[in-house]
Amino acid sequence: MKKYIVCILIVLVFGVVYVFRKDLYRIYLEQIVFKQEEIVLGTKNAYYRDQDFAYVQQTNSFLPATKEDLISIYYTIINAGKKKFTFYCPKSYKSCISDVKEIANNQVLLSHINNFVHPFNGFKHIETEYDSYGAVTLRIEPTYTQEKIQAIVAKKNEIEKEIWTSNMSIQEKIEAAHDYIINHTRYDKDRSDSNIVRYQSDTAYGSLIDGIALCGGYTDAMALFLEDLNVKNFKISSENHVWNAVELNHVWYHLDLTWDDPVMSDNSDQLEHNFFLITSEELKELEDLEHRYPENIYKEVS
Repeated sequence: MKKYIVCILIVLVFGVVYVFRKDLYRIYLEQIVFKQEEIVLGTKNAYYRDQDFAYVQQTNSFLPATKEDLISIYYTIINAGKKKFTFYCPKSYKSCISDVKEIANNQVLLSHINNFVHPFNGFKHIETEYDSYGAVTLRIEPTYTQEKIQAIVAKKNEIEKEIWTSNMSIQEKIEAAHDYIINHTRYDKDRSDSNIVRYQSDTAYGSLIDGIALCGGYTDAMALFLEDLNVKNFKISSENHVWNAVELNHVWYHLDLTWDDPVMSDNSDQLEHNFFLITSEELKELEDLEHRYPENIYKEVS
């Protein structure tokens, strides 16, 4: 009789656990796995930017309450150089998973977030995994391998010794880097016009090592020099183009090396300064098609 009662109790317990398994698992996640004080970013890599921007800010809270919180969580994780990180959607945030899905499936938005991190922490591919219990995991494949980073940094350091002197101002050093990149880089017309990929021209490796670049290569290369000058900067994207935004003396400027290195019909080299540290008003006067960017994202230059 006792064994019979025990069996019934065991069946009842398993039945209750099965019926309420989702609620029990959520309680387990909330109370044990994802307590707010236990979700920490941990170690940040050498390319972490301790910077906030109008659109994205660093956060220490990985229990979001709004879509804006989610965007800042994405930025914080990418900015820290994480390759995998898990956070949690609390039950009180009813639309959290829906908002996560929207962000994860919006490659344009993810690219904009990516523009605010150091080039070496930028992602080549980002994957978002989520479940019905609220756990969200980001898996990030960086654009730059350690081997490529080492080669780029060695070349960059060599260039800086060549082009910078101690008596130069910050603006003069920016101009020297601008001029060097343009004078030693050709625009990758084969890739842009015919999708013939011979070089890593969308990265700083293409510009600094191969001497061949698309706008992404020019922009990443310039960003590396700006980082070494401790100049706050980010990349700006329009639908088909990318360039640098630079803060000097609390004023934000545009810096577009690609457009200062025009492709000439006779293949001759050309160095211009039309797009060197110009205001948004000046940019719109010069060119208002390829440089149309979402001003709600890049508010500093809007």
